[in-house]
Amino acid sequence: MQNKIILVTTDSFGTGNDPALGENVMETYFTVLKQQTDLPAAIFFMNRGVYCLTEQSLCSLHLKEIEEKGVKVFGCKTCVDHYNVENELAAGEISGMAHFVELSAQYEVITIA
Repeated sequence: MQNKIILVTTDSFGTGNDPALGENVMETYFTVLKQQTDLPAAIFFMNRGVYCLTEQSLCSLHLKEIEEKGVKVFGCKTCVDHYNVENELAAGEISGMAHFVELSAQYEVITIA
């Protein structure tokens, strides 16, 4: 995973009739990811994915731990501004699309949509 970045474009993993299930699956994903020894170089959140970085999401707790292990966690500035969540961020740092383009040129991108 060290040669990969994860792009998260939603706050719910998968689609279905129950959004709470998708949020639970997303939290489980980050719970399992943080337990791995081989972690990605970075995780970049766009669109509704930026909600995972907020205090409202249990994902933010796991993402803080992932950051402590050296993984860079970023939230798209345009998306953070659009959803007006800058003051609610509990994990990650704000970054721009140019930074994501740089990362995607250097690393393989795994997308969670």
